[in-house]
Amino acid sequence: MSLPRKPTRNGTRGYAHLVEVDVPVARVWRALTDPGLIRIWSGKEAEIDPRKGGMYRLGERNGEHRDAHIDIFDVNRRLRLIYLSGSDWPPGNSAVVDDFLLDVRRGEGKTSLRLLGSGVPEAVAWDRTYVKIRMGWERLMARIKVTLESPPVPKQPKVVPKKDPPLEGLDY
Repeated sequence: MSLPRKPTRNGTRGYAHLVEVDVPVARVWRALTDPGLIRIWSGKEAEIDPRKGGMYRLGERNGEHRDAHIDIFDVNRRLRLIYLSGSDWPPGNSAVVDDFLLDVRRGEGKTSLRLLGSGVPEAVAWDRTYVKIRMGWERLMARIKVTLESPPVPKQPKVVPKKDPPLEGLDY
């Protein structure tokens, strides 16, 4: 028997994701804090002031984006973001937080990347946004893993064979 859904929900909810990445922790940290790498795994623009008290923006400045305050910036260990806004988020009165935790696993060269999200209002108006955030991070965490473990290989320019020079007297 399931419990009836409360007509009014006024708490918060969260999510958790974990990926094991087969690269050193410094590379995972860089993927979270370097705007160039963020563009590769997220497909979005990134603007970051990488320090405690800094700003973390993912998305277009004048389009859909999320702005966050960097609450904890512990290099190669922890990055906690407190979101100031989401351009498409409903109104709410709680702080939405993403807390990235990095741990070295099974010896040197392997990293556990954990994301703990919290503070998403339980209000019905937030249901769609909650699913979008939770599922979005699930996909992005997988893309971080793939990007770091199988980095793109630069394309080599195609070598076009030189044409034989025209024979003298037969120039057409």
